[in-house]
This record gives sequence, C-alpha cells and structure tokens, in this order.
Amino acid sequence: MLDAAKLARFVDQCWGDAIVPTLVEYIKIPNKSPAFDPDWAAHGFMEEAVALFERWARERLPSLPGATLDIIRLPGRTPLILIEVPGVEAPGSSPADTVLLYGHLDKQPEMVGWAAGSGPWTPRLDGDRLYGRGGADDGYAMFGVLTALLALREQAAPHARCVIVIEACEESGSYDLPYYIDHLAARIGRPSLVICLDSGCGNYEQLWLTTSLRGIAAGTLSVEVLEEGVHSGDASGIVPSSFRILRQLLSRLEDEATGEIRPAALYAQIPAERIEQAKRAAAALGDAVYSKFPFVPGTTPMADDPGDLVLNRTWRPQLALIGIDGLPKPGDAGNVLLPFTTAKLSLRLPPTLDADAAGATLKLLLEEAPPHGARVVFTPQAASAGWNAPALAPWLGASLARASAAAFGAPPAYMGEGGSIPFMAMLGERFPAAQFVVTGVLGPHSNAHGPNEFLHLPTGRRITHAIAQVLADHYAAGSLPVL
Repeated sequence: MLDAAKLARFVDQCWGDAIVPTLVEYIKIPNKSPAFDPDWAAHGFMEEAVALFERWARERLPSLPGATLDIIRLPGRTPLILIEVPGVEAPGSSPADTVLLYGHLDKQPEMVGWAAGSGPWTPRLDGDRLYGRGGADDGYAMFGVLTALLALREQAAPHARCVIVIEACEESGSYDLPYYIDHLAARIGRPSLVICLDSGCGNYEQLWLTTSLRGIAAGTLSVEVLEEGVHSGDASGIVPSSFRILRQLLSRLEDEATGEIRPAALYAQIPAERIEQAKRAAAALGDAVYSKFPFVPGTTPMADDPGDLVLNRTWRPQLALIGIDGLPKPGDAGNVLLPFTTAKLSLRLPPTLDADAAGATLKLLLEEAPPHGARVVFTPQAASAGWNAPALAPWLGASLARASAAAFGAPPAYMGEGGSIPFMAMLGERFPAAQFVVTGVLGPHSNAHGPNEFLHLPTGRRITHAIAQVLADHYAAGSLPVL
C-alpha cells in the first residue's frame, strides 16, 4: 500500500521546485503545431521545446534505473520523445506488464483577448493558476508522469514497464503519430493500460475520467455568384446574395431556431450507461455545466436541463462556424454585392459515428441542387474519428475511486468530452483489450485554445498523485499481457 501523505509531499515538492519553473520557460516558446506554423522546422521553436523537455527528463532518469530517452525523427515529420522505464517487480512476482502513457508538446495559435500582463507566450503565475499557452494542454503531462514514477520509486513500490510518448503534432490532428506508432511497435509492445493526460475535468474538486470523445467532420463551404463584386444598388434584387445562399445551405444541416442537426444519418444511439453517467455528472456540476462559459449578459444556454447540456456536448452532433472569408470588415465595407462567401465549418460528431461517412454526407447535402445555380463547393478536411471507452475492469474502477479519494478527497466522476483527441480511436483499435484512463486539467474557465488559458496547479499535482496510485494498483492487479 502506498503512503498517501508521503506521496502527496513528494509530488507537491517536485511540482513546486522543478515542474512549475520549467513550465514557465516552456510557455515562452511559440512552438505552434504544424497546422498553424507550416515553417515550424525552419523556425526551430519545436526543437527548442523538445530540448527543454529532454533536459528536464534526462536530469531525472538516473533515479529511474535502466530508463532510456530517445528523440525519434522520421523524415519530414515532427519529432517525438520516447521514454522507456523498466518495470519494478515485487519479490517473487511474474514479469511486469506494459503501460503506455501519452502527452504532447505542440501548441495552438495565439488568439486575441489575453488579459493585461499575460499572453500566449508570456507566462503569468497568479495564485493557483499558471497562465499561458500549452501548460495545461498538455505540456504538464511528461513532467507529471515522470514525477509519478519517481514517487513510486521513493516508496519502493512496484510498477509495470512504462512507455512514455510525447508527440508534437496533436493540435494538428496527430497525423504524424500513426507513423511513429508503427515505427516503434516493437518497442511499445502491447500495453494492457493506456493513460492519456490531454483531456478535461468538470471541476477541480475530484478526479474526472473521460468516457468518450466526439469525432469531427470539418471543411470549407464556398458559395460563388459573381466573378467580381458589383454595385449593390445596381445588382441587388437581380443577383442573389452569396451570404443568403450560404444561410440556406446551412439550414439544410442545422435548425437555426434550436441548433439541432437535421440529418438522421449524423446521429448515433447513446448507450444507456453514458446517459446515466451524464445525469450523475450534471448533478455533480449543477449550473457549472454552463456557468463556466463567459456568456454575454442575457445570453442563455441551449437547454434548461444540465443533463441535456452534457449530452449535447458529448454525444449529439453540433455545428460551429469557426471562420469566414469574403466579407470585409464593417469599416471597410462599401456598397458592393460580394462575389463569394466562404465559411469554415466544424461539425462535432457522436463518438461512435463513422467520421468519413459523415463527411461524405455533408458534401452531398451541401452541394446538391445549389440555390439559383450558384457555384457551391464543400471541401472536406480529413475527418477525425471519435472514441468510446471500453468498460472499466473491476480493478481499475476500484483504483480510480481510491486514487480520487487519496488525491482529491472526493470520489471520481465520469463524463464524455466534447473535444477530440484524434489518436485515441487509433489506439483503441490497435489495443482492443487495453484499459484506458483518460483525464486532464482543463476545467472551468481554463479556456484551452483560447485567450487566458491556464493550468490549475493543484489539479496538476493531484492528477500526478492519482496516476501514481493507478500505476501501483495496475501492478497489484496482476494484469495479464494483452494477446
């Protein structure tokens, strides 16, 4: 049995003395993901971040006998950090199994709206919050995992062999990761437990486990009516508005009055267990399901029942228009009927829905029989599959309860996440018999991807504590190797 108080002291000291100062330096590095910095290799920021992580880890590997660290670089791809930590076996036990632990170090772009004194690359420590891009999403992961392993070694607690993978392409859809997983298949092995620290939490008072992730079907919808802009006084009433046609096409997809997605093909049956978990999560969160968002005064959420809101963001398809082109700024707008309007659409999908099929549905729905014969083109992006977690093994359910009680003083909570972690579906297919622990520090107001993103430091420490407990329990459970 682990000494919980001793574990907490070790973790807290490591976070205060070594992790937080390093995350401060990491936040300063503008290592944007390749989707947002196509010249990432030339700029060198990704290599700077990798070097920072490598230095920190190598300083601690001597305390993990036999551990190795490699920077893997496949041609034309972002780098990947691979750390292998041998298992520590109890006397007379059988060889330890393998655990795969995941994080990433690439970042989302800057965004506007940061508070005075902080910015995406300007770290600011304010009480329990460390502001800046990437600390919570999820630069803390490698530091937390290695600290958890060091805490187990301090107590001579046995654990399985651990393989830590830190990629640099997650915010771009993890398109490099499958190549690395194939390349490193022999070294990774077939883990019986996968731990991912890139998810969210409903509050900061308990351990939150992600039970599902939505998929995405995204793309650009372009409507063209003219080869060049013309005087609106001359053309309006004769030439159809490209923006109006865009509105018509979006109404095929979404009910503008309710926000509900219209095509039945874009829905999936919600498992009864997930409905029940959503009800319990909503009961735990109450108004925090929606009050965590910075609503303009007077704006209300899309439903009154918190349980419905949880299911809306986890299992029901939802549309977001995330970009638009062809419209001048109001101060620059003359009386011109515009030649085209292009919108970037992001459709979040139920976790179990075929994302590629959903993309094909979108293209047919939006391009078929265009109003007024306008030139309408929907250009899909690579679809991202969702993920639905396998049922918890009894040992893991008991371990998560124990870990949450020890680290947070409260029972764990289970809820789907509205976002996507693209590689989770791939790992689920590759390791179908593995158990999954998906959690994270992105809670109320932490605003991942947006301005004023922050890492809630107590939650980072407590998740580190919880992961150490799960690793110890995984070994104690005697998990059989996956065949």
